[in-house]
Amino acid sequence: MDSSAEIGPYAIVEAHVSIGPRTRVDPFARITGWTTIGADCRIHSSAIVGDEPQDIAYMGGESYCKLGAGVVVREHVTIHRGATAGTTTIVGDDCYLMAGSHVGHNCQLSERVVLADTKLAGFVTVGPRAFLGGVTAVHQFVRIGELVMVAGGAGVTRDVPPFMLTDTRGHVVGLNVVGLRRAGLEPAERSELKRAHRLLYRSGLGFRDAVARLADQVSTAPGRRLLDFVRVESKRAFARGAASSRGKKVNAEDGEPVRE
Repeated sequence: MDSSAEIGPYAIVEAHVSIGPRTRVDPFARITGWTTIGADCRIHSSAIVGDEPQDIAYMGGESYCKLGAGVVVREHVTIHRGATAGTTTIVGDDCYLMAGSHVGHNCQLSERVVLADTKLAGFVTVGPRAFLGGVTAVHQFVRIGELVMVAGGAGVTRDVPPFMLTDTRGHVVGLNVVGLRRAGLEPAERSELKRAHRLLYRSGLGFRDAVARLADQVSTAPGRRLLDFVRVESKRAFARGAASSRGKKVNAEDGEPVRE
């Protein structure tokens, strides 16, 4: 443990834990397992980091939990280490985990992810700067892309492509326009992502046909990142499009009607 780290009264820091410079662990928090916490983190009271996974197949063994720099873990957050020996749960730099959130075993959170009382099952992947609204639950093996905004109270059971906005069913309802602006994306980049959203979710094409067509249309870096995400074979399938009250076409292959 770095000498500049601060450990509050009644906090528990167990034998295999490493804590970086200027990190503060508040009273009654518990850091356990083979856990590494980076610099300038804040672990609030009653949080538990690095505990055993909630997996009935877990048989013990050395697995890991790693938090990057600048991570904030609020009250009653739980972060579990990997479910099998040698595997790791990762929370990236500058993530903000609000009170009551849960990060299950083998999850991979990129930098600047925000969880608002969100529950992540095992093996969930969350891209950079994604925001998951309050009381959201995410199924195991789901991937959530970069700068995705998930509605509060959502149940997410399928992969959500980067830059998208969901409703409470985890269906894609549009582009995260406000998030894109705040992230500093250029107008040309935002315009390309709008066209990509319309192609994937409003064209009436099957999802794979839309992806094949998208490959010939993207030229910006964000567009290519979106394409790379949807080209990967999904374990959970991709999020459906939400039917529009205006009767616009949506992705029929993913179970939503195409309206003329």
